[in-house]
Amino acid sequence: MITEVQLLDLITPTLEEKKYFVVTLEVRPGNNILIEIDSADGVKISDCVSVSKAIENNLDRENEDFELQVSSPGLDKPFKVIQQYEKNIGKDVQIQTLENKIEKGKLLSVNNENITVEIERKVKEGKKKKTIIENKVFNFNQIKETKIIISFK
Repeated sequence: MITEVQLLDLITPTLEEKKYFVVTLEVRPGNNILIEIDSADGVKISDCVSVSKAIENNLDRENEDFELQVSSPGLDKPFKVIQQYEKNIGKDVQIQTLENKIEKGKLLSVNNENITVEIERKVKEGKKKKTIIENKVFNFNQIKETKIIISFK
């Protein structure tokens, strides 16, 4: 059986050389391998090919067959690792808390324990609505999921 540790050992030199990080690394039944990689600058198909070759050139299919899929996580997928938060500082995100409350705002900062998001709220002041900007801190243990808000403006 192929292990996740074995795969990580095989791809780490390629990842470090290209400054990529692993978002997902799974070995499913039947040696179905799923790897998602990302970087601050995004992922090109050629980078997925490099990671794929690092595995295929070091595993013997005749000894142990496997299916391999290497890709980027996709824009619409929730963040899984802290590096995805770091990559998206300054961008608009949607956070769903464990209480299923949705908050939207600009990701300002991230550390090992929490993120800070700038949230704009419309508050009624007399007959007019006034925009109030608030910086809100979310601990990772409060967050169910965070996604980038895709805008085509």
